[in-house]
Amino acid sequence: MAKVAATAMFAVVALIAIIAAAVSGVVAAIFGGDDSAASSQPSPAALADIPGNYLALYQHAAATCPGLDWTILAAVGKVETNHGRLDAEGVHSGENSAHAAGPMQFLQPTFTWVLEQAAGQGKHIPPGGATPPSRYNVHDAIYAASFYLCMSGADRGDLYGAIFTYNHADWYVRKVLDQANAYKAAQQSAPQQGGWAVPARGTCSSGFGSRGGEFHRGQDIAAPIGTPIVAASGGTVIDSGPASGYGLWVRIQHPGGVITTYGHNNRNLVQPGQQVQVGQPIAEVGNQGESTGPHLHFQIDVGNQAADPIAFYQQQSAPQLLCG
Repeated sequence: MAKVAATAMFAVVALIAIIAAAVSGVVAAIFGGDDSAASSQPSPAALADIPGNYLALYQHAAATCPGLDWTILAAVGKVETNHGRLDAEGVHSGENSAHAAGPMQFLQPTFTWVLEQAAGQGKHIPPGGATPPSRYNVHDAIYAASFYLCMSGADRGDLYGAIFTYNHADWYVRKVLDQANAYKAAQQSAPQQGGWAVPARGTCSSGFGSRGGEFHRGQDIAAPIGTPIVAASGGTVIDSGPASGYGLWVRIQHPGGVITTYGHNNRNLVQPGQQVQVGQPIAEVGNQGESTGPHLHFQIDVGNQAADPIAFYQQQSAPQLLCG
């Protein structure tokens, strides 16, 4: 819970980043290197809340971990110290009652261990921080947090587990995931032509049809736990809760006798009877029920008959369903 005092140089960087945060490549322009981890663009809420230098660091540090979106890193910084703005012991100096300190709230032994483990993997905090690295330095703390989340499961697609390792509490994980969603621009959830949207961003895995002697009634989209699931089209939620085999599902009734199903969810965000719009967040990708890994089971039924989701999308006046 501490942030280093802002220097004049950081103030300049903050001003530049606030103005240019939505421009592709701004992080690379400030820090050098490839901004490959900035897979999500900042939402208006993110641009209004996150100091420019912090935003740039979150985006660039996340690039060190495949599978870690900068919004998760930023959400941890928000929940821990409000991006270093929290006025409490252990934020600007000293330690809190749990002996945590710095803008990303590290225990000193954990901070040291993370850097040692990262070095063993060939990862090092780049120039720009303190010498030696300090948990009080915003640059060093954010990179260390990225390393820690990565080695705790983010690189394996287990965002829930990674965040839980950072702070062992389910409420904390949910708070971070909610904040990350708020920081993410809605472009991946935007309505597409014809009123249909891709329900989740991920990799197409098991498809519609015969599978292991059974018939798979949907399209699986593999994605990290906590990845947003959005309504494929507008309609009315008819189910939201536990379901045999699906773990936790959401079902939406659409015009024309079409029902979409979203299964194996980590958490649902809607209730039965609720009206939803195309692209509206309705759940999070999970690994519940009869599942062998984090993914969304996306199913479309037309007149009580299961339809191939990819073929269905191709028949609509909209781009075909693409995973990824």
